[in-house]
Amino acid sequence: MNSANLPGSTLLAELRPEARNAPESGIVEVVNHGRLKPGLIPLWVGEGDLSTPAFIADAAARSLAAGETFYTWQRGIPELREALARYHQRLYGRAFSPESFYVTGSGMQSVQIAVRMIAGPGDEILIPTPAWPNFGAAVGVSGAATVCVPMDYAQGRFTLDLDRLAKAITPRTRGILVNSPSNPTGWTATKAEQEALLALSRKHGIWIVADEIYGRFVYDGSECAPSFHDIMEGEDRVIFVQTFSKNWAMTGWRIGWIEVPVAFGQIVENLIQYSTSGSPVFVQRGAIAALDDGEGFVAEQIARAAEGRRIVFEGLKATNRVTLSAPVGAFYQFFSVDGREDSRKLALDLVDSANVGLAPGTAFGPGGETGLRLCFARKSSDLVEAVARLQKALAIV
Repeated sequence: MNSANLPGSTLLAELRPEARNAPESGIVEVVNHGRLKPGLIPLWVGEGDLSTPAFIADAAARSLAAGETFYTWQRGIPELREALARYHQRLYGRAFSPESFYVTGSGMQSVQIAVRMIAGPGDEILIPTPAWPNFGAAVGVSGAATVCVPMDYAQGRFTLDLDRLAKAITPRTRGILVNSPSNPTGWTATKAEQEALLALSRKHGIWIVADEIYGRFVYDGSECAPSFHDIMEGEDRVIFVQTFSKNWAMTGWRIGWIEVPVAFGQIVENLIQYSTSGSPVFVQRGAIAALDDGEGFVAEQIARAAEGRRIVFEGLKATNRVTLSAPVGAFYQFFSVDGREDSRKLALDLVDSANVGLAPGTAFGPGGETGLRLCFARKSSDLVEAVARLQKALAIV
């Protein structure tokens, strides 16, 4: 039904433009087109096919059985914040204060809190694109403006043009949102690139919102991708946004965290209080189990993704119809199909012709319009079948 015919449609103009103009998801359009098709292999959203492991679910169940169903700490229960500090110490080899970590209702809420702390009407946030569409939407809902800075693209590989990024900085710029490893491209910032970004932050007095959610999903044998944690100093303007969704197969649990300077604690607590009033204790108990006991499961996830990466890259390359390179990080293959410029229509066509669901590059902003994103965090047999279907479909589209 056309929205103009819906009850209340005459009142739409009275709503705030930030709400009215929040964009629809180009990914959801394709999902809705194909979600009911029998036998479809869904590789369009950013999650794997493994359920949350039992040791995490059991910890949450014990909490429920113990009656932990009341209001709790807005900042997160102390035990979880301490577990977050331990986890970071293991990864980065130095001490972290629990007072730097605040539990949120998701990685998405962490992004919203970070943006609201640094930007509002009249301000600008720079986002290298292609990028997860929710980043720009979060900026827009805050009243600020997104400035897309397209990455360079050659032979299927994206690279960050630091000069282009620097030239996009204006007196209105309040921050740069850096997602590394990247959704959707798999681009992963090197230490040198992060040092250059930090230098821009220091020179212009602007913030870096660092989304390192896919930092464990790297394929060169490293424990994690390069991080701003490795190079930043005490007064650097860096806010980290994170989630439990990817590493520990907890997408449906809706829990994440934000890491900020300790002095920001009351501000973050207030923003949590006035949105969700805190995360459920039983969910937080599961998160503690994930952090303290989940390294074996994380290793399993990374190994499965590495095999999925190989299957997808080699299978698509064999079609001789696509331009792509093996992603350095994250668990997505981004590729373009020769002769097909409209990725939205192509994604819809592939649902119908191949019974495979992919995300259209048009959803990810400037620079991604001709591409498709495939999530390879799935069992090998599904990916082998999906690639076989795509090979057949791409031979004729």
